[in-house]
Amino acid sequence: MSAVSLQPDAHAAASSVALGEEVAVVLLAQIDRPSRLWGWWRIARGGRSLLGEPGLRFAKALGSGHEGGFGLRPSGSRQGLFAVFESEAAADLFLQESVTLRRFRARSVELCTVKLRAWSCRGRWSGHSLQPSVLGPEAADGPVRVAALTRASIHPLRALAFWRKAPSAEASLERAPGCLLAAGLGEAPVLRQATFSIWDSVAAMDAYSRSGAHLAAIQAAHREGYFSESMFVRFLPLSIQGRWKGVVYG
Repeated sequence: MSAVSLQPDAHAAASSVALGEEVAVVLLAQIDRPSRLWGWWRIARGGRSLLGEPGLRFAKALGSGHEGGFGLRPSGSRQGLFAVFESEAAADLFLQESVTLRRFRARSVELCTVKLRAWSCRGRWSGHSLQPSVLGPEAADGPVRVAALTRASIHPLRALAFWRKAPSAEASLERAPGCLLAAGLGEAPVLRQATFSIWDSVAAMDAYSRSGAHLAAIQAAHREGYFSESMFVRFLPLSIQGRWKGVVYG
């Protein structure tokens, strides 16, 4: 088992400005075998499973690909949550006291939580867009860890073309230099897909996104109109705790 230290980034704290106060939380979990029906029930309920959480603005319950990766074969145990809160205090309250999170911990073999502030956002997810709440890290001295969330609703008539290109692009993600964590997620099989990743620098993230199979897939998506709705967010990670795919973070 390997370990990665991802302490709160000083640049993320120093860059806070009067842009917005939203803070996002990504939860990744591998559900224990006896609790898998509970896990699938939560995905079926969608974001409704988080209704009543103080300060919650937006939430999605997500499945994952086989072994937490990418592709059409679903995982029977790995899944995730994406939630946006009105403030860091509300996000911290969720991470520290939420009954939902306690239930995940009690039923998971692995669980990892990431707290994030957006520094850029393009597009929407079910009509919701994130308001950037920190400046970008371009002016920082040395590498600054960053995270990315990409999600899309795929046109049914474009699904076959999308999935012909997606596997090679996503398979290269976990092997990309500088990628510290990668997870394939999905709101619904085949047609509503998402990818979450954490990188040791903007340069590493850009090198992946602007080259090879990923670049070809993105160009094809724009050219052929694969998506009816999409959103791409870049974040500065504030904290990460737990374990995902055998790697301990924190």
